[in-house]
Amino acid sequence: MSTATPATLPDLATADVVDLAAAVCDIASVSGGETALADAVAVALAAHAHLEVLRDGDAVVARTSLGRERRVVVAGHIDTVPIKGNVPTWRAVADDGTEELWGRGTVDMKGGVAVALHLAAALTEPRWDVTWVFYDHEEVASELNGLGRLVRLHPDWVAGDLAVLGEPTAGGIEGGCNGTLRAEVSTTGRTAHSARGWRGVNAVHAAAGILDRLNEYEPREVDVDGLVYREGLNAVRVTGGIADNMIPDSCVVTVNYRFAPSTTPAQAEAHVREVFAGYDLRVTDLAGGARPGLDDPLVAGFVDAVTGVTGGAPGPKYGWTDVARFAELGVPAVNFGPGDPMLAHADDERCPVDQIRTCALALRAWLAQGA
Repeated sequence: MSTATPATLPDLATADVVDLAAAVCDIASVSGGETALADAVAVALAAHAHLEVLRDGDAVVARTSLGRERRVVVAGHIDTVPIKGNVPTWRAVADDGTEELWGRGTVDMKGGVAVALHLAAALTEPRWDVTWVFYDHEEVASELNGLGRLVRLHPDWVAGDLAVLGEPTAGGIEGGCNGTLRAEVSTTGRTAHSARGWRGVNAVHAAAGILDRLNEYEPREVDVDGLVYREGLNAVRVTGGIADNMIPDSCVVTVNYRFAPSTTPAQAEAHVREVFAGYDLRVTDLAGGARPGLDDPLVAGFVDAVTGVTGGAPGPKYGWTDVARFAELGVPAVNFGPGDPMLAHADDERCPVDQIRTCALALRAWLAQGA
């Protein structure tokens, strides 16, 4: 009986980083199916003697132990959302002459993973000890998240003085992240035949007041450590109704509140309950944000080194990312990686190849500086 040939990656240290990104993308790893890529990553990293390779499920950790004064963590997830005919990858030239790598994961976030894999192998004597983390199940429910699992089961594997998450930032630095809260705001009514609607109470109609409050809501812009975070409170789902000829007796409006990292989860919940006072409300998901920590000397050094290559200035991360998990550990963390986040999860997902190379150069400049 024949067995499938294991997926492999090119030599991490010598491969062109864009070719490596394509190879990583071409090993399909939709959430829950990361094993083939995790196997390939583990084997490829183990070929480099300066790295200690550890594994938990489909999360792979490689680290140096050079006795440096500081340790930094560079992390990225290896899973993607479902494929839509966009694997294997291909290259194309945009109208403006920019060469782009197309395919699932090129933006979110295998371009960043390729940068980390290449530098993990190539930098045998970095200025600090480095822990490289490649984890599973980021694109699904939070309780399955591989980084969260490492934090719970192996906190020493992800300990450090600064963390860099390779999420797509179009090659800029995005500090911290907003927090996120999801809640179900409910109304109740009484069923009746729709031909005799006056005998019932329509719960969907009663939800108009919830939508009115959302329409009237004015989100804040909050300055946190010199970066301005935009908040938002929006309906993301409305459910209700039993049948097309019945008055609905219940309606649920699911809302999502994105709040600045200076707001605690408890404060965020209290705020949402105040907005919807008088309605039944159940919080279904709540995760705090992460402050950018730009005043930390190690973060400032990272910003100086990277912007010296890329230009620009740090901005805020409006969405929630796993930098928040590092923040909970007291580790300042930033987002930095190739790819336009507006194209994450899109069927036309694509990343400029020069952006992948520039991110690799910038991260190398920081990690090799003074080494």
